[in-house]
Formats: sequence, structure tokens, C-alpha cells
Amino acid sequence: MSITIKRRPADDTTALTEAGLHPVLESIYVRRGIQSVQQLERGLAHLLPLDQLKGVESAAELLAEAVTSQQRILIVGDFDCDGATSSALAARALRMLGATQVDYLVPNRFEYGYGLTPEIVAVAAERNPDFIPDLIVTVDNGISSIEGVAAANERGIRVLVTDHHLQGNELPAAAAIVNPNQQGDEFPSKNLAGVGVIFYVMLAVRAELRKQGVFGNESGPNLAELLDLVALGTVADVVPLDHNNRILVGQGLARIRAGKCSAGISALISVAKRNLSTLASTDLGFALGPRLNAAGRLDDMSLGIELLLTDDRARATELAQRLDGLNHERRQIETEMKAEAMLILDEMELDASAGKKEELPTGLCLFEPHWHQGVIGILASRIKDRLHRPVIIFAQTDDGSLKGSARSVPGLHIRDALDAVAAHHPGLLSKFGGHAMAAGLSLAADDLDRFREAFDVEVRRHLSAEDLRREILSDGELSDNALNLELAEALRAGGPWGQGFPEPLFDGVFELVNRRIVGEKHLKLVVRPAGSQQVIDAIAFNTTDDDWPVDVKQVELAYRLDVNEFNGKRSAQLMVEYIEPV
Repeated sequence: MSITIKRRPADDTTALTEAGLHPVLESIYVRRGIQSVQQLERGLAHLLPLDQLKGVESAAELLAEAVTSQQRILIVGDFDCDGATSSALAARALRMLGATQVDYLVPNRFEYGYGLTPEIVAVAAERNPDFIPDLIVTVDNGISSIEGVAAANERGIRVLVTDHHLQGNELPAAAAIVNPNQQGDEFPSKNLAGVGVIFYVMLAVRAELRKQGVFGNESGPNLAELLDLVALGTVADVVPLDHNNRILVGQGLARIRAGKCSAGISALISVAKRNLSTLASTDLGFALGPRLNAAGRLDDMSLGIELLLTDDRARATELAQRLDGLNHERRQIETEMKAEAMLILDEMELDASAGKKEELPTGLCLFEPHWHQGVIGILASRIKDRLHRPVIIFAQTDDGSLKGSARSVPGLHIRDALDAVAAHHPGLLSKFGGHAMAAGLSLAADDLDRFREAFDVEVRRHLSAEDLRREILSDGELSDNALNLELAEALRAGGPWGQGFPEPLFDGVFELVNRRIVGEKHLKLVVRPAGSQQVIDAIAFNTTDDDWPVDVKQVELAYRLDVNEFNGKRSAQLMVEYIEPV
């Protein structure tokens, strides 16, 4: 594993220097492509205008009519965190705008799979005779629901599709479609999460209702109150944090830190043992998101949506505790599946070294019949991180077919790779969809070996052996006098950090003062910058020193400088991403 240090451009600093930033933070921004202070603005006034979204005017008119005529509106969401926050935001916003008949429906991933299918339309139309929807609004799905929208149209139910996934060769015959990634859309940011798309749609609906005079002399409800949901869904869905998304997430975090968040998000923060007033974007991604996702992975995402809809603090606490329990269960299942996957990989590597097989596939597919459908995505991410190659993990569905969850590495657009496989092997994939870095697919169990070969061939077309070497990109070395609480807090406040705008990472060689194992699998260190007298705490999660010589005196670290809070005391701490004895 190599650490690549990105050097700061020497000729591109004036604009940021004049802004009075901390010099380390200034350097970090430049390395992330920031060239002006304007790109750091976080005010809502700097959001991209909504009228550039294709179809947003038609969507606003459709929803405004549904609101003013008190039509029955059904929100159909996805079963992940983005889908849950999108569903909750849509329901809350519509009620704030005056809708009185709003409900939601999330397909159970184990019964119906993803999206607005004909089966889900039937459920929507038949589950409650007192609530047959006049309008279905999809959130975080729908762009590929050709048959589902057709089924709704046959029943006389109009459909508004709001989504952010890539479109296929055909669009559904919906009454309106809003998706920045549909062909012909000129919205400058293609990185909105599903929750970001529906937030923009609701802004457009409010503007339409204002134009119609619905609010009289008032401006209508303050939809900024929903930005906590936008922040959580955006970070958890790992979409790139371009300038527009950084504004949305930054504003949402500011509301959360000020205590102006929903009861559900407040309860999630509490069960995750995070500090509301200092919450960071990483807490959204690694503490809150997984707990909300646990509902969709193991049970029913309705549990998570109910949490985000309730205003009752006691009810929110109860639901958050149930989600926390599901997340513990998910971790246990994940641990067992990962252990089994590593045994499979060990056998493959042994076979390869013995000449029985070739080396590990460049595009890796793993399958065990008993693996849990709701956890295969997490396992794919873990194996991808370990081997630094595209990975698809398969599980068996109730009908005997296989469902796969794919994760990719830079250099391979995984959804496009699946599209190429489908084009070269018609009928091999029953369905697929996704993003550049993550995708889902289904195929017949008997076709797994054929798919394995086809997928590996396609991946090898794009990735070389050099592409399979993992690089840890560092922002350089910090001087020993920069390893302090002041800089740690400045870095935490300098975000929001996330996909496409990564949290600052530094590297250096340190003298090892002390080491010990905590929690059975975490390495707690006390280190000193080489040649310095200053010591600082560090921790490497899920790392042990079992294979180290006892006389190790120095270590090379790639680390984040963060704030450690313990017993009311705040101090700087190194969060180690990579460690190697020197």
C-alpha cells in the first residue's frame, strides 16, 4: 500500500490567503479545487436556482393542484437512508404546504425489491379502500419504473417521479419527472441525492402556491426547517459533496447543532452517543445513517420513516432505541458474513498459489446461499476496501434467483459496466441499476458462473494491475506545533467533508511511546513526532499489533486530526487510517 502526498499548487493561493483562513485549511481547500472564497459560501442564497431542473415547473403545478384540491397523495420511497429521509421530507413538506391527505409506502426489499413496481402499485391501490391515491410521488426511485408507472396509469393514478439515479434507454410515462441526471437536464449539479431532489421540488411547489396567492400576504412555510433531513440523506447516500451539496449539508448541520432538528434525528444522535452541539458530517455518515439503514436492511424502513415523522420526543426515543438494536444485530450478521467471505478468499488465494487457478479476479463475485440480502451491500464495501477492486456480493432470494450488490473503485463506473455486460449477454441480467460506485442487480442462480466470467472480462477492459493498488491520498505532513486542539476544531468546522470533498488526511513518521489493545480489536497509541518532545494520543480502529516485532520504535501513520471528548474534556487526537511499523 502506498501513500501519495498531494502537493499544494504554489501559484493558486492568493484569493484564499486574503480570506484570513488558517494556513493549513487554506492549503487543504486548494488541493480540493477551491479557487475562490465564493466556493466556500454556505448561505442558502448561494444554492443553484431551482428553475434549471428539467420538469420542475410541471411537477410543481401537479403537486400544487393536488394540495389545493385535497387529493390523496401517496409517497413511494426507497428502503435506505436517502429513501427514508426523502419520504419523511416529502410528507412533512406537503403537510406544511396544506395537504391533508398524505401517506407513504416503502416496498419491503425482501418481498418486492426496489422501486415502483406493478406489484407495489397494486398494494397502493388495494391496501386501504379509504385511501386510493390520486397521485403517487416517487422519491429516490422511479426513473427506471417503466412497468410500474404504466400500471399506475392503467388504474387512473397519476405519477410524479423524483429521482437522482441514471436513466436507462426508456423513461417512464409519468405525468412529470424531476431528475438532474435525466437526458436534457441542464441543472449544473448532477450530484443531488434523492432527498435533495425532493427538497428542490417542494421549494418549487411553495413558489407555485405563492404565485396562486394561496398564502395571502404571507410567504408560506419555512422549508429550511427540513434541512436536517436533507443533510442526513445526502451524506448517508455518499453522493459527491460539490458546492451545492455542501451548502445543503452545512445548513442542515447548523440547524442540528443549534438544536433545531426533528425529534427523530435528535433521538438518533442520543442513542449513537454523539454530541448534538458539535455534530460533524462524519457522524451523519458513520453513526446516524447506519442506524436508520438498519431498519431497511433487517426489517421494514417504515420504522425509520416513522422516527423521522414523529414530533413526540418519547416516541422518537423508543423508535431510535429499536433502530439501535437492529443495528447491533446487523453488525453481528455482517461480522459472520465477512468471516465466511475471508475464508472463501483465502481458499481462492491458496488455489492460485498452488497453480490450480489464476489469481483473484479483477472483478470479484462472492456468493453463499444463506447470506442476508440486507447486508450484502455492506459486505461488498468491506471486501472492496480490503482488496481494492470491484466486488459484487450475492444472496439468494425467496424465489431462488440471486440478488447482487456491487461496489466499485475509481476507474470503473459500475452501473455502466453492468450495462455493457447486459448488452453483450442479452437476458443474463433480469434487472440492474445504480451509480458510478454502487449498483444492484438480479439474475438467475444458474447464470452465476456465466456472469462471473462476463463481469471479470468487462472489468479487465477498464482496470489494470496498477489500478488495483490502493492509494491513500494525504494532505502532507503537519508540523509538531500544528498537532493541537485549535487546528483540530478548525478542520472539523471547515467542512462539511464527504464524498468528493474528503476529510483532511495527513501522514508522517512518529516515535512510538506506548501501545495497547482496547476493546479487543482497537490499537490505542501514544506517539511523538520524530525529533519532538510533544506527545499525542492516537487510535487505530479494527487494528491490532499481533504481527509487530516487540522492539518497534517508530510507525508511519496516515491520520485525521480530530477532537476527542472524554469526561467533558476536549483534546486533539489522531484518528489513524493506515499504520505500518518502521
